[in-house]
Amino acid sequence: MRGEDVGQQRLFSYGSPESRIPANHPLRQIRALVDELFESVSEELDAVYPYTGRPSIPPERLIRALLLQALYSVRSERLLVAQLDYNLLFRWFVGLEVDDPVWHPTTFTKNRDRLIEADVAQRLLQAFTEIPQVRPLLSDEHFSVDGTLIDAWASMKSFKPISSDDEDPGDGDPQGGGRNPTVNFRGQKRSNDTHASSTAPDARLYRKADGQPAQLCYIGHALTENRNGLIVDTRLTRASGTAERESALEMICNILSERSRLTLAADAGYNTRGFVRRMRQCEVTPHVAQKRRFNAIDQRTTRHPGYEASQRIRKRVEEFFGWSKTVVSLRKTRFIGPDRVGWEFSFDALAYNLVRTPKLLGVS
Repeated sequence: MRGEDVGQQRLFSYGSPESRIPANHPLRQIRALVDELFESVSEELDAVYPYTGRPSIPPERLIRALLLQALYSVRSERLLVAQLDYNLLFRWFVGLEVDDPVWHPTTFTKNRDRLIEADVAQRLLQAFTEIPQVRPLLSDEHFSVDGTLIDAWASMKSFKPISSDDEDPGDGDPQGGGRNPTVNFRGQKRSNDTHASSTAPDARLYRKADGQPAQLCYIGHALTENRNGLIVDTRLTRASGTAERESALEMICNILSERSRLTLAADAGYNTRGFVRRMRQCEVTPHVAQKRRFNAIDQRTTRHPGYEASQRIRKRVEEFFGWSKTVVSLRKTRFIGPDRVGWEFSFDALAYNLVRTPKLLGVS
């Protein structure tokens, strides 16, 4: 007998989002790790908000919602809020009941500035490495470092002369008018010394290698441990030829304060005499890739089997870069300014660690 498609709705319904989430859903393990993180950074979150006034939306809920945005490739906070309004899985992960109202999308903007000022993303990333069940997954001695370009939220047409006296007929004579005129840059000499972006002043015109186009960008730096390739530290800097090596020195020095002699693997871009000398002075063995010309390392380093292992494992950092640029859409940032872009980069590193950790722990 065929059933009838009755459209009458129930007057009352009893249940919770918890009862609708499968017991083996991957977000359950991630939610447990996130709750442990919040316990360790509770004091930092208390310091962000005043002790008087109207209670705010709990920052734990906002951070959980931003994690969902990264994990599920939601491209804007407005779409994220729309998902929170009807998606029971999202409501459960954030901590909202079925009948709880959803906040306005601008809430993320207002509260993000507080979290950036307190450097909460970096603190969460550091607290992740201190979780008791995560500590055995991390190497204490062997690390890798690399950098990646992050396109700025700015058009090449915004890269204009700093001084109005500079000769730049192409920039001064746009065709077509309107908000997006046609500009011909052919034959113009443009550099960071004479030009700057009017949209993202901290972005720099830079290219990774010869034969590749120059673009307005930042450089994101990631330090990974070599046992499982988890991110232990991040930095975001202006794009320059020395930014990668300077950031690597800064990050590895933070590790040195807690550990003894280390090894640091990197690609050939870090193979300079100055960088290798600084590493040796800090008692860090530089496992950098060799170059045919101007090679700064010798058989003192390359003859050990650990060097070959480091060169093989160091490429795991590229997995984070690829994941962040495809899943999280970090190929071109949505934010303006190094503080906000740096927050996004560190937060995406935390999301990457949370995705991989349950699998490494063997949780099914």
